[in-house]
Amino acid sequence: MQKTDESRKAVQGSGGSQEEKPEIIRLEMGSQSKNEEFARVVVAVFMSRMNPTLEELDDVKTAVSEAVTNAVIHGYQNGDGIVYIEAGICGNELTVTVKDKGIGIQDLKKAMEPMYTSDSTGERSGMGFSFMEAFMDSLEVESQLGKGTTVRMKKRIGG
Repeated sequence: MQKTDESRKAVQGSGGSQEEKPEIIRLEMGSQSKNEEFARVVVAVFMSRMNPTLEELDDVKTAVSEAVTNAVIHGYQNGDGIVYIEAGICGNELTVTVKDKGIGIQDLKKAMEPMYTSDSTGERSGMGFSFMEAFMDSLEVESQLGKGTTVRMKKRIGG
């Protein structure tokens, strides 16, 4: 009985003084366009515990869609691969990372420009990174040729 009481004290005492630990989810999915909707819904449900406004929810869903679509269309060129998504909540900040191990981006600075697209079919507008930047508070993109691209986005919710 005494061990139970001590355990309870340890659990109760573990809050407050320590730095808040982030809540994290991880998702791996095939690089098919049909999985883009699944990714945005998973992240939206995860962030719902932060009590976001509808606008905040829509902003994040749009940014996730753009990042996943870029991985599928540009990273893997509609071929086989895995898209890795990690979402984390720490306080009122949501961080979403979308990663692929595809072809990478040859000229990252150029790729970040509005209206630039490497798609030669004319079907893509080249606004993916611009949308991510507009709808999220911060955007970081890292890429290496032949190794893939990582997109990290952050958004404060309710603040």
